[in-house]
Amino acid sequence: MTQPILDVHSLRKHFKGSGSFLEGKPRRVKALDGVTFQVLPGETFGVVGESGCGKSTLGKTLLGIYRPTEGEVRFKGRDITRLSKRASIRLKREIQYVYQDPGSSLDPMWKVRRILAEPLVIHTDLNRRAVRERVREMLAAVGLGEEHLSLYPHEFSGGQQRRLGLARILCLNPSLVVLDEPTSGLDVSVQATILKLFLDLKDRFDLTYIFISHNLSVVRMMCSRLAVMYAGRIVEMGETSALFERPIHPYTRLLISAIPMIGKKPGTGGEEAEGIGEPPNPESFPPGCRFWPRCPHEIEACRREVPDLRPGPDGRWIACHLNGGEG
Repeated sequence: MTQPILDVHSLRKHFKGSGSFLEGKPRRVKALDGVTFQVLPGETFGVVGESGCGKSTLGKTLLGIYRPTEGEVRFKGRDITRLSKRASIRLKREIQYVYQDPGSSLDPMWKVRRILAEPLVIHTDLNRRAVRERVREMLAAVGLGEEHLSLYPHEFSGGQQRRLGLARILCLNPSLVVLDEPTSGLDVSVQATILKLFLDLKDRFDLTYIFISHNLSVVRMMCSRLAVMYAGRIVEMGETSALFERPIHPYTRLLISAIPMIGKKPGTGGEEAEGIGEPPNPESFPPGCRFWPRCPHEIEACRREVPDLRPGPDGRWIACHLNGGEG
């Protein structure tokens, strides 16, 4: 059996919430609250859910940008949950993060030549000539030429900035790349080009992706397996094709039903949405299952007990009291 490249167990990340001196101790924002999953080498593992469900917090906690409150993260069998600053810097050679806004991670005062060379200077012992060669190689790999080396980030389009961001992280030859909303803000035609580039780079450099997105159509095309998050927890996880063809958890059904389809009423995907209302306040989740206030199938147990993520049909995992997720 293939060993996972990433093994996450009961991961929690809580932030200090709102509150004043008169209100007493502030509440905790439970951005992640018991997330467990594995990622296999070479796969593209998707994470989806509504805004505020904890997707981006998950990616940043895996990389060490946020220090976890509880839980364990193992990368290639090694516990990386609470590394020292020096060890965390070394780890960044193998795990890289692509931000939603690539321009925010590129120094506006530096030219491309220096931006791409910086990680090589920090993390490797390459001489100047080897650094220049590596920079040119990575720039070519993402479809940019040497004429771009003397430009500043603001001189690039949104699609080109994403290419530049990819070139920067590929310089260190990582094993795992976290893609956070990698196509947001791009025209459809540019999205298609960037997605094809992701696939080409994955094969060429033997990469493993964690693909965080709210765009279900893109996720369906790109990801082999998928985790559906709601209010800081995974509610359903399994093969992408199985989840789209037969969603079991009521929240997964709600997401799938929201996909626009030609010839169908906008916002229903051909079926009536199964949930109403808004996601809960992360400072004050309801008792029991966090989805029950919006669920048309809720039972008494949903109001009292938090459902565990348990094995279900088709090799998937489901967190639901309704007969393993089936209502």
